[in-house]
Amino acid sequence: MPDVNMKILVVDDFQTMRRIVKNVLKGLGFTHIVEADNGLRALEILKGEKIDFIVSDWNMPEMPGIELLKTIRSSEEWKDLPFLMVTSEGKREQVIEAVKNRVNNYVVKPFTPATLEEKIRNIFEGK
Repeated sequence: MPDVNMKILVVDDFQTMRRIVKNVLKGLGFTHIVEADNGLRALEILKGEKIDFIVSDWNMPEMPGIELLKTIRSSEEWKDLPFLMVTSEGKREQVIEAVKNRVNNYVVKPFTPATLEEKIRNIFEGK
């Protein structure tokens, strides 16, 4: 299991979804969780503090998750930052686009806490 002391950034425009993800993360023992309601806000947070892992929704106003991922991957500082994409769309072309942009893993809503935990474990265990 990854280090429970790492700082996780949860990015979603729906507060309820952020709360669900946060509750799952807390249930896994993570305590340092920061929230953003879109990709632009997430970038502001990244510039101001050290983030160890991002869980981001795909569909958001201002800057969607895929644009956040592309921006992070094009940055020397953040290019290797673990990134889990959460989306309500499991369309093949979306998965392919996320993989092309080196997403670490991908989970489709609705998901169970067990599924989210498995995706996180796979990222940090290198599967």
